Amino acid sequence: METLTKDTQAPQASAFQSSLKSSDTEERIDIWFYRPIGYQIALFCAKIGITPNAVTIISIFFGVAAGILFYYQELWINVIGMLSLVFANSLDSADGQLARLTNNKSRLGRILDGLAGDFWFIAIHVAICLRSQNEGWSALIWVPGVVAGLSHIVQSAMADYYRNVHLFFIKGTSGSELDNSRDLQKEYDALSWSNHFFPKLVARNYLNYTKLQESFSPNLQKLLGVVRERFQNGLPEWLITDFRAMNKPLMKYTNIVQFNTRVLFLFLWLFIDQAWIYFLFDIFVLNPILIYMCVSQEKVSRHFYHKLTA
Repeated sequence: METLTKDTQAPQASAFQSSLKSSDTEERIDIWFYRPIGYQIALFCAKIGITPNAVTIISIFFGVAAGILFYYQELWINVIGMLSLVFANSLDSADGQLARLTNNKSRLGRILDGLAGDFWFIAIHVAICLRSQNEGWSALIWVPGVVAGLSHIVQSAMADYYRNVHLFFIKGTSGSELDNSRDLQKEYDALSWSNHFFPKLVARNYLNYTKLQESFSPNLQKLLGVVRERFQNGLPEWLITDFRAMNKPLMKYTNIVQFNTRVLFLFLWLFIDQAWIYFLFDIFVLNPILIYMCVSQEKVSRHFYHKLTA
């Protein structure tokens, strides 16, 4: 009986692992909480035929609803918003896991996935600004609200980019979602506004997003240029091993500036009815972490660029 149980559990564990990107880039809260929930949602969606993009769109409604519920000062309403945001992030986890389980990955899915988080936090920032004004703050509260929002966009963009760079070096193109503006520009130029309005609009926004990521990582761009030129048939084992060893410690910073850390503190300040502190946390705590993350990644990239070109 014990053998049968183990035999049953092994394929399930293997399927769960295959739904993850990489243990290097996964945060512990995600592994323990969001990924198991997302996996069950992904299995259910695969069974009834719901696509990953549909799951992403559903997550937008729950995330935006959470932001709206944070406008109110009643704690019980805020708690419902917290649960809604947690469920939105579970769906956000599920869409990627579903895409990997069903081999239904697409660039549009990646773009929607990024936009989903932006919609959530736009709603949250607007709600906190309006809530603060109701509490007696002047319209100047919108200044840190907007600055924190722009900071969040850059933080999330760079964290996502560095994760995909790490996956590119340890798994290759099949295991990462790493794009570059040169190829995206060609695809954008091939589309016409008259015949492909929506695809061209999406391509324009994604091109701008990728250029933003590349502008913060000049040494990394030089390294990727050399790697793509020299190793078109796959990276050498020494480069995979050495890059992983040096770059893996930086992955914890990509997790800090994304969802879990900021949301835990957001919930704390909602509980004590001081939601405005979230803006200061974003600007004065997460931005320094972003800077350290970018500087450290550039040092790693410069090291391997010199090693490859020496």
